[in-house]
Amino acid sequence: MPTLRACTAGMLLVMLVPGVFAAPRDAGVLEDRMQVTVDPGDDFYRYVNGRWLDRTAIPPDRSNYGTFTVIHERTQQQLRALIDCLPCIGDSEDADVEESRKISALYRSYMDLATIEARGIAPIRPLLERVLATENRAALPVLLADLQHLGVDLPVALSIFRDARRPAQYALYLSQSGLGMPERTYYLSDKARFAELRAAYRGHVARMLALAGLDQAQRRADAILSLERDLANAHWTRVRSRDRQATYNPSPLADLPEVAPGFDWEAFFAALGPMGPERVIVRQPEALAATARLLSERPLFELQSWFAYHVLARYAPYLSSPLVAEHFDFHQSTLSGIEQPKARWKRALALVEQGMGEALGKRYVAEHFPAAHRARVQRMVDYLTRAYRSRIQTLSWMGERTREEALAKLDQFSTKIGYPEYWRDYSGLAIEEDDLLGNVMRIQRHAFDFHYGKLGQPVDEDEWFMTPQTVNAYYSPGGNEIVFPAAILQPPFFDPAADDAVNYGAIGAVIGHEIGHGFDDQGSRFDGEGRMRNWWTEADRKRFEQRTASLIEQYNAFCPLPEHCVNGALSLGENIGDLGGLSIAYIALQMALEDAGRAPHRDDLHRGDISIDKANPSRAVIDGWSASQRFFIGWGQIWARKYREDELINRLNNGPHAPDRYRTNGVVRNIDAWYEAFDVTSDDALYLPPEARVSIW
Repeated sequence: MPTLRACTAGMLLVMLVPGVFAAPRDAGVLEDRMQVTVDPGDDFYRYVNGRWLDRTAIPPDRSNYGTFTVIHERTQQQLRALIDCLPCIGDSEDADVEESRKISALYRSYMDLATIEARGIAPIRPLLERVLATENRAALPVLLADLQHLGVDLPVALSIFRDARRPAQYALYLSQSGLGMPERTYYLSDKARFAELRAAYRGHVARMLALAGLDQAQRRADAILSLERDLANAHWTRVRSRDRQATYNPSPLADLPEVAPGFDWEAFFAALGPMGPERVIVRQPEALAATARLLSERPLFELQSWFAYHVLARYAPYLSSPLVAEHFDFHQSTLSGIEQPKARWKRALALVEQGMGEALGKRYVAEHFPAAHRARVQRMVDYLTRAYRSRIQTLSWMGERTREEALAKLDQFSTKIGYPEYWRDYSGLAIEEDDLLGNVMRIQRHAFDFHYGKLGQPVDEDEWFMTPQTVNAYYSPGGNEIVFPAAILQPPFFDPAADDAVNYGAIGAVIGHEIGHGFDDQGSRFDGEGRMRNWWTEADRKRFEQRTASLIEQYNAFCPLPEHCVNGALSLGENIGDLGGLSIAYIALQMALEDAGRAPHRDDLHRGDISIDKANPSRAVIDGWSASQRFFIGWGQIWARKYREDELINRLNNGPHAPDRYRTNGVVRNIDAWYEAFDVTSDDALYLPPEARVSIW
């Protein structure tokens, strides 16, 4: 870990934000948030979070607000204090002074509103003029390659990941893209909400083009919407695009014109850079073919208009206030119901995170992530792994051949906690304090060169796909690894002052969730070496899919709004992760308690008036809550969240996660131990008969 000198000015002044959690009691149960008048068997989510839900308003700059947001805002305050402190660390022998200067200059370039307003549209005009000056189709490949370097959303998206069948090397993936609204449903659905959004989008596009000084703005907007509707018709659904096998379509680069004829792919890749790939992996072949066809058939006027709008959509947040306001009005207010933009310092911080995230993260962990947290979380990972091994060994529906493969994969999991061992190098990134748009463009080019430069190189096993200050976690199937950034290791996810039960219900279940992604409907298609390979017998896969089909059916029945329900197939991977993660975390907790010589008695599964055992406080009841109850409450606490209606509709259509209410209630009703812990009976609304409860891992 870096040993940056602490700069105390402002470091201890962490502002309170709405909804910040009170300091937990020893049990880790946040009783001030609970609504214990609700029967836990009727609505466990409200039982755990009801008072918090009733008294918490979504801030006007948010589309939703919950536990993740509270921790994120706490972390933002810490990061802001670090940036404010950077000018005073120049005398530190350990600090990278030039890197600190860049962080500070990037932040200040966004905060310099006077310079930004004075320049108006001028910084983006040369790029727009180049787009509009495209006189023939032969120039399109080079233009699109240049826009790709600048991070503009194009009709085809490029990404560099491990090759799913050759995980020891990188591959270039081509994915469908090019829509100005979130996905195909917004263009094709006949529901009233989406018809309203299409009309709003048309008006927004025309206003953006007019603000940039383009002529025939309304005609251009009509053409853009028509073009994107045609593209949306060819796009795969979100559910189909989840399929790792269907989206793995390798092609030699020389054969790409046969897959998607009508576009000069050779010229495009030649313009991207000298180290082009010999082969690519096409994720949605029909969409790529439709893209090539549109590029070859649509009038240049329409294509120029399309690219010009996407240039503006990408860079409007870094231009003068009229474009910033118009971009916000559609993309955040109309789509998600957000009432006002975030404070400027938060947007400036987001740019630093985007451009120099690991450099800022290096400073964050030096100040805010104790080394002891790593060791304690690693112990929990060890118990979760042990619990998964125990479950896999005893699964009644799995045969021996598949079981051996599953155990071999589990043994090959790797874990990353807190922060990377090696930090990204930003020495080649030029940042100027008085050039915001130039900074953003240079950041995009620097990021493109970093990722595209991986082609032909050995896979970097130490690379992280999140920064340490990210409040989240992930599983990477190609690396068969689970990753937990430092910022998620805070209360109520992880509280070193709380007992094991609530921590296992919170961060323990998150750990289990990420391991579970290695065994969900898509992650289970990869082996322990990260290779997409069918290691299942046909009979075992069929039994697995019968269980997942039941889970899909359960979640399809959750409808938070009329005509808007959870898509059980789209959210399947996350739901398997939640169910397996919480189930296995409960087993891991029992193992941890048993190893500590304090296994809970049968009576401990119920709330009672038993006093704390001073000699062994984790054994029985703490503050009136049994270990099992604390465990499930720990799970419910981390999912407290409120949504604006527009944002909820967005998430139901686009996101892989069910709303947090169902991530709580939809999981616990499938776990026998929850019924025992809270005396849930067939009279309760969440009750499922034992034969209807889904158990996969």
